[in-house]
Amino acid sequence: MEISVIIPVYNAEKYISKAVESALQLEEVKEVILIEDQSPDNALSVCRELAQQYERVKLFQHPDKGNHGAGASRNLGIEKATGDFIAFLDADDYFLPNRFNVEGELFNDPKVEGIFNAIGTEFLTDKGKEEFLSNINDTYLLTVNYPAEGPEVFKGLLGQTPKVFGTFFTLDALTVRASALEKSGLKFNEDLRVHQDSDFIIKLAYHCYLKAGTIDKAVAIRGIHDDNRITKIKKYSPQYNQRQFLFWNSLYQWSQVNALDQDAKQHISLQKKAFELSVKKGFSKAKTLFAAIFKDPNILKTKYRFTYTNHETQ
Repeated sequence: MEISVIIPVYNAEKYISKAVESALQLEEVKEVILIEDQSPDNALSVCRELAQQYERVKLFQHPDKGNHGAGASRNLGIEKATGDFIAFLDADDYFLPNRFNVEGELFNDPKVEGIFNAIGTEFLTDKGKEEFLSNINDTYLLTVNYPAEGPEVFKGLLGQTPKVFGTFFTLDALTVRASALEKSGLKFNEDLRVHQDSDFIIKLAYHCYLKAGTIDKAVAIRGIHDDNRITKIKKYSPQYNQRQFLFWNSLYQWSQVNALDQDAKQHISLQKKAFELSVKKGFSKAKTLFAAIFKDPNILKTKYRFTYTNHETQ
């Protein structure tokens, strides 16, 4: 296997060296692509040093040298990648030695276009740990509840399987064929500054044939620290609801131009409407809510069902 590992870099000078070196230790990694996104710290200098030190490390910035967010950075990384497979890594996370242990065997099946695995958690600061436990309170191992593949993965991520599949797995633990991304034309939504990874994964599960890999133990570690923006937002606060609305609205717009089954379309539509209502206030909110309930009472079951479990630093 020849794998291109894409790392968007923003405000991560303290962590990026460990992330890069964790990828370089793996023989399957053909190249590590750093997309520096106008960091306010010294990350660009660290990235330059890494690119000079290691032949497999390639450093890029956006053409205008500006800040465009993780979605745009990952899209640029995909454009620059030359490997047959794509993997992603956040700049404050790192791979474990077993990261690609099952990929070689599972990708022997030509219908498999992506493999997802489990990741663990490391608390890098006391403040980050406190915010994480109070606002996210996720388990150490971020994984799904049982192995699945194909259309069941998409249904599971939307919570539409008889047995609870789990609502998320992270980019750090995803490996996908470069040809599958090219075939589907799928890109990260650059308008989403957060949750664009969740958005991408759900869409990927629809367009491509994904299969569970190592889901009972970690193949990578996510770092929790003071600068994780997502851990600072309390669930169901106005800011949380606004971000969730933007996420579900992105999926809603996508669902309208793709041939999803009616149950999936309805679920996405209801989630979008629920969070749209949650950001309204006063009489406008009450009026819109009553109209929505009259149209479909199932909306009362949706608002608090979806929980977000990943983190990002930009």
